Amino acid sequence: MKRVRSNLTVWQRAMVSLVWGCCWFIGLMPHWLRYYVLQEVIYFLVYKCLRYRVRVVTENLRNSFPDRPEAELRRIRSAFYHNLSEIFISTVSQARMTDDECRRRVRVRNLDEVLSDLRGRDALLSTAHFGCWEYDSFLALYTGDHYVAAVYHPLENKVIDAVYLRLRRRRNIRLIPMKEIIRYYIDHRLPAGAPGQRIGIGLIADQNPPLRPNSHWFRFLRQDTVFFDGIEKMALKFRMPVYFCSQRRLRRGYYELEFRRLYDGEEAVPPNEITERYVRQLEKDIEAHPELWLWSHRRWKHRRPSCQS
Repeated sequence: MKRVRSNLTVWQRAMVSLVWGCCWFIGLMPHWLRYYVLQEVIYFLVYKCLRYRVRVVTENLRNSFPDRPEAELRRIRSAFYHNLSEIFISTVSQARMTDDECRRRVRVRNLDEVLSDLRGRDALLSTAHFGCWEYDSFLALYTGDHYVAAVYHPLENKVIDAVYLRLRRRRNIRLIPMKEIIRYYIDHRLPAGAPGQRIGIGLIADQNPPLRPNSHWFRFLRQDTVFFDGIEKMALKFRMPVYFCSQRRLRRGYYELEFRRLYDGEEAVPPNEITERYVRQLEKDIEAHPELWLWSHRRWKHRRPSCQS
């Protein structure tokens, strides 16, 4: 199979072929069958039968929205599992989606503004586990002036990792492991004014990072929270503008992206200010559409030390 990781065993290669075939089969289904039949089956199995991380989701919602009644939290929880099922369908459907199909399903609201702003410059494109985040990198399909270096965490399961890598490969999208992104950027960035494609580094920044003695705590969804600071460090080190990808679900399988600038690459800012702006924008989007965020993630495993309160 083309572009499968070379360190896979024969058995793992066979499993990759099987899983890829399942993704391809789902992608062959008509839209109504995927999103209005199969999605509902997945929702029923994951939420009603397996009760996948229901306790985690419920606890996260209660802590984030302590003033909302239980009935509303249950509604959000149910809507979240519908969205989770839709994310699965949308992700595996990429197995047979052409670039034109991707553009039909994902539109960029302020495309001309963003492309004009980015002309001749590299940029950091920050996103989150919100909506169908796999589609955020589709900005690269709208321009030949830039390509997206999509940063990812390699998965422990080599079969699923190989399938995900293949699903994510598109024109103008390159997949870079998180540990290699700084070295990759240093090696591939172009001098100012030089011809060639510029780089948009796509980073999902709402994961739960390791806790360090100097970790900065942010108030996020009414809870003390730590965030990765890699976006801020790269922005300041390389004088790169930072954009936040805000996603809106139009209907099942269709999304709209809007890229909002958080930092222009020149402004003098105090420490943690760029990350603070990211946190506030993400919180605003979650407050508006809470069902679209990944509540099943164990986001608040760390607790702020009492000496830092």
